[in-house]
Amino acid sequence: MNEMIQLPCVRERFCRRERQSVPAARKFAHEVLADWGLGRIQDDVLLCVSELATNALVHGVPPGRGYLLRLWRYEDALRVEVHDSGDGSPRLREPDGESGRGLMLVAAVADKWGVGERVPGKVAWCEFEVSGPRP
Repeated sequence: MNEMIQLPCVRERFCRRERQSVPAARKFAHEVLADWGLGRIQDDVLLCVSELATNALVHGVPPGRGYLLRLWRYEDALRVEVHDSGDGSPRLREPDGESGRGLMLVAAVADKWGVGERVPGKVAWCEFEVSGPRP
């Protein structure tokens, strides 16, 4: 029996270790979501992109390096990944003044989220359930 295998659509952007990279990551994600017809989840996805990119920039990217933003579109899900080469593992924690809310926001709006290993560093990711045809 022959089965048709659906490969994911993937778009990615490398971002330098600079403050302007977070708005650039949001803009890139906005353009991808528009191309893929996923405007209905745009606000939640862009919030997660901002939080994961900011975490990578502040906590995970060593000087002279950057981070990779990758968006995966599967048949029924959109996955956002932020890859960095830094040490440590992001985790939920109690907010401390102005910081510490990023992963709480990601956990609140995404359907799933987590952290995976890579060498060097880690990948923080979140997923959103979507329906409809892929691009």
